[in-house]
Amino acid sequence: MKELILILISAALVNNVVLSQFLGLCPFLGVSKQVKTAASMGMAVIFVITISSAVASLIYDFILVKLKLEYLQTIVFILVIAALVQLVEMFLKKTSPGLYQALGVYLPLITTNCAVLGVVLQNVQKEYLFAQRGWNALASSVMNGFGTAVGFTIAIVIMAGIRERIAYNDIPKPFQGAPIVLLTACLMAIAFFGFSGLI
Repeated sequence: MKELILILISAALVNNVVLSQFLGLCPFLGVSKQVKTAASMGMAVIFVITISSAVASLIYDFILVKLKLEYLQTIVFILVIAALVQLVEMFLKKTSPGLYQALGVYLPLITTNCAVLGVVLQNVQKEYLFAQRGWNALASSVMNGFGTAVGFTIAIVIMAGIRERIAYNDIPKPFQGAPIVLLTACLMAIAFFGFSGLI
């Protein structure tokens, strides 16, 4: 249990997928205008990454490795992620049309979000290390995926909160729009770097 908690903290804070690995910047910068929308996007990403980590790990271990088809992992994982995103999209369209409209094009873009695919591919590569340490590879992969998605959600919600607060501030003209957002992301990355000594 201790190992799973360490994996969770490491994935969410120390190795934050957005602020230290720079994966998933498109939705991070595009959807982070309002906290509610950012939190909803974060929940969708948590669902997709966690489930795809489990499914991809099982497919890799029990199908691709056994049939010696490891070279197909990227294509197979993209198909798994696309199927899960379709489930999320159908669920949101049915239960919350307003949120579905607010997320707009960024919801289907979860399929091609490099953070989602990157985490799933990293999990497959780390399974060998998890198994070497005597940890349950599937549980470790799922916890790493969940922690990464939580870290993405933390980063996007903080960014949305900051953007809401500075939206009506008196910002010099050259820094308005994308420049102030990128400077904010830079300062957040520096702040998250402080977690590097945590584990």
